[in-house]
Amino acid sequence: MPLADPKVLIDATAVPADRGGVGRYVDSLVAALDEDGARLNVVCQPRDGQLYARLAPHAEILPTPETVATRTARLTWEQITLPRLVRQIGADVVHSPHYTMPVANPAASVVTLHDATFFTDAVLHSSVKARFFRGWTRTALARAQVCVVPSVATAEEMTRVAGARPHVLEVVRHGVDAGRFHPPTPEEVRAAGEFVGIGSSPYVAFLGALEPRKNVPALIRGFAHACAGRANPPALVLAGQPGWDSQVERALDAVSHRLRVIRAGYLPFEHLAGFLGGAELVAYPSLGEGFGLPVLEAMACGACVLTTSRLALPEVGGDAVAYCGVGAGDVAEALSELLDDATHRAELATAALRRAKEFSWSASAEGHRAVYERATVIHRRGR
Repeated sequence: MPLADPKVLIDATAVPADRGGVGRYVDSLVAALDEDGARLNVVCQPRDGQLYARLAPHAEILPTPETVATRTARLTWEQITLPRLVRQIGADVVHSPHYTMPVANPAASVVTLHDATFFTDAVLHSSVKARFFRGWTRTALARAQVCVVPSVATAEEMTRVAGARPHVLEVVRHGVDAGRFHPPTPEEVRAAGEFVGIGSSPYVAFLGALEPRKNVPALIRGFAHACAGRANPPALVLAGQPGWDSQVERALDAVSHRLRVIRAGYLPFEHLAGFLGGAELVAYPSLGEGFGLPVLEAMACGACVLTTSRLALPEVGGDAVAYCGVGAGDVAEALSELLDDATHRAELATAALRRAKEFSWSASAEGHRAVYERATVIHRRGR
């Protein structure tokens, strides 16, 4: 008989110290699963033990004895030590939330595959990273009982380019942390402006890693063109990890000295709502997303958002955001139209806030729990 409430072990050891999209997914899901009453165990890096104990007070938190921060160390631990831990605690399901999985897993395997761009747009990643994640994506699709994907677009891409069998995939949308991402108070806007060095001046915001997929050079060039003739142009503030897009510097070098572009770097969580919600608009001209969590988070902050219609982004934005093409000219035209129309920006901001409420981590947790039960049934039938 299948277990109605399987014991789940979530492997959070792949979560980086600076909480980008994957970190926010795992952290928020763990908290929502714990609140929903799941029988939960979380194995994590030593540095994250206290964090997960706070996020999931009813779960059993299992920090690894030593750091497994490097990819090689973590993979070795995942393949050798994690299966032993699964047997030791009697887990029914292992959820691996970032592509890789223990091949010799004695329990049911659930793997989250965030996007298919390692197949469709390999040039947007380093060659080593693309090969690594293509290999593990294929392994997960072949060996896991269920693979979670965050959007219909990603499911379709996995089927088209990675040979996924549709019955292996389950679409479970991400949510948004309303406690962290909310319409900011004036004090939060002021604090964020001071932190990034913009003060109270108007600005266009970007939040994300400066990597090729985010299309930041086109944003910079589009911004420069859109603001070239403006008497009082806003600044462009690029917040996020440095990344490895070599074209960013070249685009910055071509910006007129009368325009202000700020590279704010990594932004602490306490400033995200103020930064996103305090902007004239948030621009995210990505070349493609498996979901588009930064867009949803900006929407939840009551921001007017400009993004592209690539892959899953329309599933998130719907009619509540503005869309543009991926070229610098496309970005410039859309930015100009929005900067010239404060009424339209306000209408989009209101619509975005309303649509963002359709996404919750509690609903995502319910979807994941259904996946865990299904994976348990499939695993038991295979014995």
